[in-house]
Amino acid sequence: MELRHLQHFVAVAEDQHFTRAAERLMVSQSGLSASIRALERELGTSLFVRTTRRVTLTEAGRALLGEAERILAQVRAAHEAVAAVQGVLRGTLALGTEQCIAGVHVARLLAAFRREHPDVEIRLRQAASGALAEEVTAGRLDLAFAVRTRADTDQLRSVSLTKEPMTVLCHPDHRLARAGAAVTPDELGGEVFVDFHPDWGPRRTTDAVFATAGVGRTVALEVNDVHGLLDLVDENLGIAVVPRHFRHKRASLTAVPLKGTGDARYETVALLPPPEATSPAARALMTLLDTLASPGVRGPGA
Repeated sequence: MELRHLQHFVAVAEDQHFTRAAERLMVSQSGLSASIRALERELGTSLFVRTTRRVTLTEAGRALLGEAERILAQVRAAHEAVAAVQGVLRGTLALGTEQCIAGVHVARLLAAFRREHPDVEIRLRQAASGALAEEVTAGRLDLAFAVRTRADTDQLRSVSLTKEPMTVLCHPDHRLARAGAAVTPDELGGEVFVDFHPDWGPRRTTDAVFATAGVGRTVALEVNDVHGLLDLVDENLGIAVVPRHFRHKRASLTAVPLKGTGDARYETVALLPPPEATSPAARALMTLLDTLASPGVRGPGA
């Protein structure tokens, strides 16, 4: 089994199309097809179900994909480690992050990283925390800034960035704004809620707060971006329970403290693979984050 076979396999699995994968890899389609057939012969099974429109993974292909991604990530890390020993950091930094993550100003951090390591290509992916954890575990990302969603494992470790309480955002004409007092989850049971999709960190934290309090709630207005959430609250269509630093994002809204949440906190972390699998670029970024530990780089909530 050759590395190029695994590279070709992963590309086809990601694109679900031989032609697009061949274009991305800059190889001929016939050469790519031959590479996949060679891999299937060696493994003694089909890896893809082929149709005229796309290809999908077989059960064997799905089993191979995670292992292939980890192998390729380890090979890349080996190349980058050798370059780092030679005094030059190069290669790729694949970073994931949630929107408006607390504890780090991602853009400023990446700008500082590029100034120090101009030979490293930066790739950024924005997604929900659960998906980011899976991508770091699979080796598709070097690290991610996310909300803690699971305990550390032998494939995934976390470094805490910051913790903060949740707060309620509402329209200034809303009854909660007029009352001007802190509220408990029980007092919000009948409200219309605006929130993110279930995999996003703030939504996970809010769901945990209400579950712990034994209070049911229905999210009537579900969005996948911060500005959409703020716009809906700004039109008095519902309230939102969000991390405290969100209160600075829309001056026209009223922030009401949320009490009675016990130990529940919105905690942001850096998600990394085990130390031996952490790429030199990821280690350099984390070192830079510690070096530049100031409000301007660590971001709100830090």
